[in-house]
Amino acid sequence: MRITIRVKPGSARPGVGGEHDGALIVAVSARAVDGKATEAALAAVADAFGVRRGAVRLVSGASSRTKIVDIDAGDPRLLASLLATTGRLRPEGEDPGTAVPAGALGQARSQAREALRTGTSTGQPAG
Repeated sequence: MRITIRVKPGSARPGVGGEHDGALIVAVSARAVDGKATEAALAAVADAFGVRRGAVRLVSGASSRTKIVDIDAGDPRLLASLLATTGRLRPEGEDPGTAVPAGALGQARSQAREALRTGTSTGQPAG
C-alpha cells in the first residue's frame, strides 16, 4: 500500500495520527538532520501498522516533510482510522498532558485493530 505522510520533526509530542492535506501526520522527536527524522518516521509508521521496519520503504521525499512510502501488507482501514484520529495517540489511561513515544499508540490503535477484527467502526455494526 502506498501512502503519503507528513513528518513533523523535533516534536515534543511524538505520535502517529491525524491528517494534513490528505497525508498521515507522523510527529517524531528526532531533528531533521542527516535523515534521522525520516528514519524515525518510517519506524513510527511501521509500528502504527504493526509491521516490521523493513516492510516500510521510502519512495520519495527524503529531504521533504511530505514523503511517499510503501507499506507491505498495510491495511487501508487502519490508515483511515489513523487519519481520522485527531492529535497524538497515547496509551489507555495515560494523562493527556504527558508526551508519548511514537511507538506507544495505545488505545486508538487497539480500537482500530478491534474494529478491523470485528468489522465495525466507531462501535456500530458494519454496513
